Amino acid sequence: MNKAEFIDAVATKAGLSKKDAKGAVDATLDTITDTLVSGDAVNFIGFGSFTTADRSARTAKVPGTDRTVDVPATTVAKFKVGKALKDAVAKK
Repeated sequence: MNKAEFIDAVATKAGLSKKDAKGAVDATLDTITDTLVSGDAVNFIGFGSFTTADRSARTAKVPGTDRTVDVPATTVAKFKVGKALKDAVAKK
């Protein structure tokens, strides 16, 4: 499912126009992004939580060669699945 299909599904489930659903989805994604950029976490009980983690600098080996590259330190986004979502997917 791509973003356009997701927006169509949200519009159908919520009884919204596609324009309103697109605005709601975009606002949700922007809010999650802004919150993670500021260093805070976003938690949806039962669904999961979005957090950030710091990755330290390291040296990595390029597969298939003996060459190594230095990978700089960075901050990455993480998602941890909540129990309700995990159970729902497992029962499909």
